[in-house]
Amino acid sequence: MKYGDEFLGVKCDVARHLNAVDWAATPLGPVEDWTLSFKSIVRTALSSRQPMSFWWGDDLLQFHNDAYVPMLGNRVDHSVGRPFREVWPDVWDAVYPFIQTALSGEGTWQENLPLVMKRHGYEEQTYWTFSYSPLYDDDGRVAGLLNTVTETTQAVADRKGLEEAYLDTQKHLDERARYEGELKLVNRELAHRMKNTLSMVQAIVSQSLRNASSVADASAIIAARIQTLAKAQDLLTGMSVTAAEITAITDAALAPHRDGADRIQLTGPSVYLSAQQALGLSLAVHELATNATKYGALSVPQGRVDITWSHQSGDDFTFDWRERQGPHVVEPTRRGFGSRLTERIVSDLFKGQAKIDFAPDGVAFSLVGKLHQMADLDH
Repeated sequence: MKYGDEFLGVKCDVARHLNAVDWAATPLGPVEDWTLSFKSIVRTALSSRQPMSFWWGDDLLQFHNDAYVPMLGNRVDHSVGRPFREVWPDVWDAVYPFIQTALSGEGTWQENLPLVMKRHGYEEQTYWTFSYSPLYDDDGRVAGLLNTVTETTQAVADRKGLEEAYLDTQKHLDERARYEGELKLVNRELAHRMKNTLSMVQAIVSQSLRNASSVADASAIIAARIQTLAKAQDLLTGMSVTAAEITAITDAALAPHRDGADRIQLTGPSVYLSAQQALGLSLAVHELATNATKYGALSVPQGRVDITWSHQSGDDFTFDWRERQGPHVVEPTRRGFGSRLTERIVSDLFKGQAKIDFAPDGVAFSLVGKLHQMADLDH
């Protein structure tokens, strides 16, 4: 019997596939011989708008409704009335445990099960939320299983996309937080450095005016000292917010006093000084070089200056200035600001001892102290 666009009285698009099957040639026999309970199962499935399929008999022959058709892909014309394993060979092994459970009389439920299937001529990763429920014949035996299913491939992809977007957003937020934290640290260091610099400038001006013999003399001294301070600041800005390498700092302070000859020797390892220690040592070297140029070893052609430093284990640090082959040295009767800066201020900055020795054969300066730890460079 043919039912046109109906099958067992249910109008549906899949009816044409159901009517095209020669049921008499299958283990189910002709439609007229089907039991009322089985026909009721078929009608219920065909009438549902929930994607639904079921498999019946020893061969698990497939039935499905219109809502299930989009899930079949290019299998749509070759699925009704055929065994489960022939219709879905690509996923059979993955779902077989669920089939066995349902056929044993126990329902199953699976959410977002990943299945790789080939329903459009190529392999694709798909996801499914479904339940397999046992179906019973008139004798109460399990004769098939009902599959109510929803494809969640797009939902899983959307969720993964949202998770990736969230992680990406969180990454940007973390980077921004780190950037803002670094910016606060830089601003705090710059503010701290500015205060230190202003304090040092104030001391330079007041002490230079107090000890100068004339306004012109004071002006020249102040200008030279502030210029040295500015060069040290330039080096700090160019190299690091919080530290500067000692060779660069020393070279910058000595630059105005080099006359082209190899008269000043620097010897020591690469050492990084905190901003405050760099400024203090730069000014000390400037004062020593200025005095050497006016009165000491750099005031005569044969004079030499040896500058050495060392960094021992931990934070121990030494710095030495030695003049030789210069004029006979006479200790001054009055100590000016330069000497006090070189000894007292520098020793405080390095938490150690600094001393100028006006030995007759050449001025010597020695500093023994501690380097600031890197963690302390912003204090």
